[in-house]
Parts: sequence; structure tokens; C-alpha cells
Amino acid sequence: MTTPLTLGYSPCPNDTYIFYGLTHGKLALPGIELAPPLLEDVETLNSWAIQKKLDITKLSFHALGHVMDEYCVLSAGSALGRGCGPLLVARPGFDAAALGDAKIAIPGRLTTANLLFRMYSPESHDLLELRFDEIMSAVKNGEVDAGVIIHESRFTYAAQGLACLQDLGQWWEESTSHPIPLGCIAARRSLGRERIEQIDKAIHDSIVWADEHPGDCLPYIRQYAQEMDERVMQNHINLYVNDYSRALGTDGKAAIETFLRLGREAGILPIHSKEITLQI
Repeated sequence: MTTPLTLGYSPCPNDTYIFYGLTHGKLALPGIELAPPLLEDVETLNSWAIQKKLDITKLSFHALGHVMDEYCVLSAGSALGRGCGPLLVARPGFDAAALGDAKIAIPGRLTTANLLFRMYSPESHDLLELRFDEIMSAVKNGEVDAGVIIHESRFTYAAQGLACLQDLGQWWEESTSHPIPLGCIAARRSLGRERIEQIDKAIHDSIVWADEHPGDCLPYIRQYAQEMDERVMQNHINLYVNDYSRALGTDGKAAIETFLRLGREAGILPIHSKEITLQI
């Protein structure tokens, strides 16, 4: 009897959109049996990957840099793009020149947002880890001087009375010319090429199914979304589910390789000998 594969992804609208068809019996899955999915904050999934807990998992690309000996990136399911990176926000009037001495909230040690911020502001060392959905209130309440926000927060920070000090994705794009690689779906290398190819195709097909039946996905997306406004949810999906999600392509892979290389050169990521993907 085959043991079902374990799967984890975030409750964010882009992930629930991508995985709805796959996890709700909308696709034929020859050769694949999945355990019920685990939906967790991405930093929880990142820490689980360090523990080698799941067979298939959403990961920040920062976390990937620490687990490449164990996990490879699938071609389908990633979040890369332009104009979609993390934002550094503060209360109006904060002097960006004071960043080096400021207390900064980050959405987890292993998040791409943290690695981006550390590359952008290497002099900043007073970092406080918070759940991504707690950062804006911490900035508003003065618990921290500034915060790095991700996910739906980029659509709502202005309504919370906060100001954007730096779009870190824009900084990345201007520095490298690449789209910003935020998160990926990774699989255990021990699953072998054939099963990994089957999983990759299934995730691609799940995205195609969602594109063809977007209304069917909405109740599931709404069930888990932190931000219940339907317009915000749709903006989130439109921004983070794009052509790179359907297939990384050479541009997507080049962006990831550049991100990991710069993270290593900054002394934040370890050196790995494995390829990012299994060339699927």
C-alpha cells in the first residue's frame, strides 16, 4: 500500500487558488495519492522544510537556499513577478536614514522578505520576527519603527495610515533586472524524477483548471483569506498567479539562481552543489 504524499501550502489566495482543483477531486491524478493538505503560514512551512517534514511544500526562496540538498523546485506553482515584492512600511514621518538604528519587524527569519531586506539594509540588526498579519498593527502601535509586509498587506497598508519607505521588489528589479522570486513549490528529491514530474504536471493542471473555473474556487479562497474583501483577494490572485506560476521558464530560473547567488555572497545562505530543479 502506497503512503499518501504530504502536502503543505499557505492560506493566501494565490495558493488556495492554485491548489483548489488538485485537493478537491477536480483532476485525475494517476500515480499520486495525497494526504489532506496542511495550510500554514509560510514561515511555519519554511521551518518544517528544515525538519524535512513534508513531501511537497510551499517555500520561501530564502528557505529553499537552506534545504536544496533535500528539496528541488517544481516548474509550476511559484510566485515570481514584477511589481509584487515586499514593502518596507512605517508611520508617516519616519526618517529612512535612521533604518540602521531602527527596530524592524520581519515576517519570519526564513522568508524571502527578510533576505531581501537584509540585502537592502545590511546595517539593520534589530529585527523582530512576527507573523505577517501582525506586522502592520505593530508598526501602527509603535512596537516597532518599521516593518516588512507581504501578501495582502501591500493592498491595505495605506488604508491603515502607513507609508511605504521602499518597495523591495522594485529595488530588486532595478538592481538585477530580474523579476523578484518570492516563493515556490518544492518536492523532496527522494521522491524521484518520475513522481516529481507527475506532481509538477498535476499542479500545472490545477492552475489551468482554476483559470477555467475561477468562481468555483472562491468559497475555498474566502474561507482562508486574511483579507475578506473580494476585490483585494482578486488583486492578490492576479498579481501572484501569473505565467511564472504556470511554468518557471528560463527567465524564472535565472531569477532564482541570481537571488540564491546574491544571498550566498551576502553570507546569509549556505553553499549547495545541487541544481535548483531536477530539470523537469
